[in-house]
Amino acid sequence: MPLMNLIVTLIVVGVLLWAVNTYIPMDRKIKSILNAVIVIAVILWLLSAFGILGNLSGVRVGG
Repeated sequence: MPLMNLIVTLIVVGVLLWAVNTYIPMDRKIKSILNAVIVIAVILWLLSAFGILGNLSGVRVGG
């Protein structure tokens, strides 16, 4: 994955997360959970993009 795509994706995710936190009224606990889920997903995506974690396409959730 080219570095420019990686940077643009991180900026877009960051701006979307900021917009949700700023403009959508939610309880503080729900925002904290949402932020944690997004940060964990981005970290897993980055580890996969750099080849540290391996390919995530083989991961199955549910039945």
